Amino acid sequence: MALACALAATLLPLAQHKAELTVKLPAGHPYRPGAARAQPSTDEKDEKCEDPEAGLRPSGADGPAVDRIKKRGYLIAGVDQNSYRWGYRNPATGKLEGFDIDLVTAIAEDILGADAKVVYRAIPTDQRIPALQQRKVDIIARTMTINCDRIEQVAFSTAYFQAGQQVLVPKGSSVTAFNDTLRGKRVCTAAGSTGEAELKKRSRGAKVTTVPNQLDCLVRLQLGEVDAVITDNALAAGQAAQDPSVTLVGEPFTEEPYGVAMNLEDEDLVRRVNKVLEDYRESGAWMKAYKRWLAADLKGIAGPPAPKYRTD
Repeated sequence: MALACALAATLLPLAQHKAELTVKLPAGHPYRPGAARAQPSTDEKDEKCEDPEAGLRPSGADGPAVDRIKKRGYLIAGVDQNSYRWGYRNPATGKLEGFDIDLVTAIAEDILGADAKVVYRAIPTDQRIPALQQRKVDIIARTMTINCDRIEQVAFSTAYFQAGQQVLVPKGSSVTAFNDTLRGKRVCTAAGSTGEAELKKRSRGAKVTTVPNQLDCLVRLQLGEVDAVITDNALAAGQAAQDPSVTLVGEPFTEEPYGVAMNLEDEDLVRRVNKVLEDYRESGAWMKAYKRWLAADLKGIAGPPAPKYRTD
């Protein structure tokens, strides 16, 4: 499936319930290979949650959720507009661009065809789950980690990217990793993020500040209001690309598999998105998007994570 070379985006605030504007889509973990696997970022897995990444088998069949989108005539997607390389507004063009935006394009075109339309809504990190539960959006494609807590609240596609929590600091900082060098330091993370969950479990003696969006942490770091940021290294790599005065330190200390999130009741949509992802991987579209958006900052990734499916 062809991906758009340019995307004219319409972005609506989360609080706006009625979709008023649409956009026509034109046609057209960073992990080191062989590295040891980090510990999962969720609580200890029990018998009820042995593998949160295992998703529903893919299917191209329509159902209530897909029919609802087709009848409406457009897809409503919750995205970020501040995550460089993932979902951000290009200041030169005013358009939304990034790895997640390309994926939304592919989903919309599969459901609605080449003339697909999308309404984008900017969703703060801690509002991703409520937005789906309240049906303000059909999908969330916003570097959202699949974990045991979240699969009880929303449904996920199979993983489309593998990231990990890491520490971002100014160059020359005494902080060396997610370790005791954080003791007494001011640390920023986004509310509702897996970074916040990790710091609640083990703060390393840091003084923790939370903000609505991860980019707010970078601003506070630049202003000297915090000493370090805890976030996914996929996001942090983009922030370091924006600001060469900051750098990632240490190693990733969690696993963060990103999935497209949907309402728990929309099983047919979950299966449809998994079918899109299956095609996206096999057609080479995933690698094309990776090379375009991420390869410069996240080197050494040979391909997408392999999908996992439930046995039932």
